[in-house]
Amino acid sequence: MTALSIENPVFQTYAIAAALMVLKIMLQGWMTVYRMMKSNSGLASPEDLRPGPLNPTPQPEQLEINDYVDRSRRMHRNDLENIPAFLAVGLLFVTVGPALWLAQGLMYGFVAARAVHFMAYATKQSHEVRATFYTIGSLIVIYMALHVLAQVLALP
Repeated sequence: MTALSIENPVFQTYAIAAALMVLKIMLQGWMTVYRMMKSNSGLASPEDLRPGPLNPTPQPEQLEINDYVDRSRRMHRNDLENIPAFLAVGLLFVTVGPALWLAQGLMYGFVAARAVHFMAYATKQSHEVRATFYTIGSLIVIYMALHVLAQVLALP
């Protein structure tokens, strides 16, 4: 069995966690679009004021910041700042053959931390609450990177 095989339970864990995180990134973008359409505001660029089928009579105020839309945009940006590092290091982590319990704890822990971070952001919790779950996810990614380095540098 090779490390990057679906028969490897550690790779299965990574595949599940990675797929969930990719869905999180992509669905957050759709949430932003939904909020823009629902509120008819929060457009990002001046060219968005050109008339079209979805916005036949654009108004300049549609470019003003709308917190309902911008909150989703900020959550999306936060995902894009954090999840790609997990996707990269998670794959490397699989290749060094960690114990299944460790991989599951770290990878599912990251997914859980991102889910709670999302809930905290969506419900307008304080920065301290959001930062707590950001920190948990960040420390997981840092640990995984250090684990990979330690394993690779220990090779003869």
